Amino acid sequence: MSLSQASRESASRHRIAVLALDQVLPMEAGMPFHVFDKRNLPYEVLLCGRAPGPVETDNGWPIFAPHGLDVLGTADTVIVPAFRGFLGGAPDDAVAALRLAHRNGARMVSICAGAFALASAGLLDGKRATTHWQHAGELARRYPAVEVDPDVLYVDTGDVITSAGVASGIDLCLHLVRRDHGAAAANAIARAIIASPYREGGQAQFIRRPPAPPRPSRLGATQEWALARLDQPLTAADLAGHACLPLRTFERRFTAETGITAIRWLNAARIDRARELLETTDATVTRISQLCGLGTPANFRQHFRRATGTTPREYRRAFTAT
Repeated sequence: MSLSQASRESASRHRIAVLALDQVLPMEAGMPFHVFDKRNLPYEVLLCGRAPGPVETDNGWPIFAPHGLDVLGTADTVIVPAFRGFLGGAPDDAVAALRLAHRNGARMVSICAGAFALASAGLLDGKRATTHWQHAGELARRYPAVEVDPDVLYVDTGDVITSAGVASGIDLCLHLVRRDHGAAAANAIARAIIASPYREGGQAQFIRRPPAPPRPSRLGATQEWALARLDQPLTAADLAGHACLPLRTFERRFTAETGITAIRWLNAARIDRARELLETTDATVTRISQLCGLGTPANFRQHFRRATGTTPREYRRAFTAT
C-alpha cells in the first residue's frame, strides 16, 4: 500500500483515542482494542499517554503508549479508562486536552472511574452520568453539577457516554458499535469476544444476589431457549415453565440475577433481533414483526420507536447506507 493510500484509509476510519493516565487499569485500557477491531470495522484505535512512552498501570508494570495528548484533538471518540488516582481528577494538561477534544466535536467516553477525569474537565456538568457503584457517592460529592446515577450500566447523553465498573465497559463499547454500525455488527463482535450481545444501559450494575438455590440456576438455558423462539408469543409464565420454577419464584430470581424483569429483557431481545433483521435482510416490516413476536406492524412500530427513537424504515435506511 502506498503512503497516499494509507493516508486515505486512515482518514476514512473513525479515530478512537484511549487516554491512559498514570496507574491506569490495564484491562480497561485494553477493552477498546478488542471491541473496535479495525479488521472488522473502520476504526483506528490509538493508545495515548500524557506523553509518548511507558505508562504505569495499577498492577505495578508499565504499558507503552505510542502517542501523546495531541492525538486527542484529532480524535472522533476519546475513551478514558479508570486510573488509580481518580479522586484528584485528571492532571491539568490532560484536562486541557479533554476540553479541546470536546470542543472539536469528539465523542467523550469514560469507563468506570474514568468519569472523574471527564468531571474534572467540566464535561459532565449538567449531565446524567454513572461510574462504579462504589465511587458514585464520591463523584456526586466532588462534582455536584453532575447528575450521578449509581444504578445503571452506562449512560449515553449523545456526545458524552459514561459506564459503570470494569466489565460494563464492554457493554458500553458494544453500545457504541451498535450506534455506529448497527446491531448486527455489535452482535457479531459480542460473539467473537464471548460477551453478552446486548445489555441495555438501564440495567442494574450492582445486583444483590439472594442465597444460592439448592440446585444450579437454569436461567441461562432459559434465556437461550427464549432467544430461539422470539417469533412466538412468549410470556413470563412460559419462561418460568421452561425453568421449572413457580412464576413468582422465577420472576424474583430473574430480576435478582439480571437486574431487570423477564418481560423487559424479552422485549429488549425482540427489538435487538428486529434491528438485526432490518440491517441484514430485505424482509418487510410485517414479516419482521412476526419473526420478533412484536404483533401487528403498528404495534411493532410503536415498540421500535420507543426503544430506538426512530421508525423501522428510517433505521433500515440509515444502516443500509452505513
